[in-house]
Amino acid sequence: MLDLTQISAFAGLRPVGSGRGLIVRERIGLALATVMVRKGRTAALAAAVKEQFDIALPAGPHGSGSDSTSFLGTGPGRWLVTHDARTPGFVDSLSRKLEGLASVVDQSDAYGVLRLSGPSILEVLAKGVAIDLSAPAFPAGSVAATVVAHIGVTLWKVDETPTIHVAVARSYAGSFLHWLETSAAIYGMIME
Repeated sequence: MLDLTQISAFAGLRPVGSGRGLIVRERIGLALATVMVRKGRTAALAAAVKEQFDIALPAGPHGSGSDSTSFLGTGPGRWLVTHDARTPGFVDSLSRKLEGLASVVDQSDAYGVLRLSGPSILEVLAKGVAIDLSAPAFPAGSVAATVVAHIGVTLWKVDETPTIHVAVARSYAGSFLHWLETSAAIYGMIME
């Protein structure tokens, strides 16, 4: 089986414009999984996540963890788990650790993830995101399953710099990249 986590979802990513308004870095090699709690098992799942990962399972649209491993609330009883994938078989291990508490589905080959930062990040994202990403409305740790220019994405705010990660289905990565380059052109976009 081809391991798409090692192949860029954003192979065409290139600098645009002349400024440094948006700084982009692709997060290659991530392990991603959708975790959906089983009926009546939310408290037990939260306890298992705390015990196994020392992470408080977020309730609602929030993230917990670090760049290494994060649980991102994407809907009622549903989380997107990200892991830096230096651990082979992370999703299989996660599935075993949460057995009987949640369904775990490997999404590693399904998404591309970008880390966005820079002085014009909010202006660029405002051209396609239909939610308020300002600090008061979307503080660090916030997660949103939303659309950018009609493309389904998951956004999570890592810090108040701001740094925002965006997960995009690989099948839409080219369209998202076209939108991002067009939206960032006036401010300039560089790769990190």
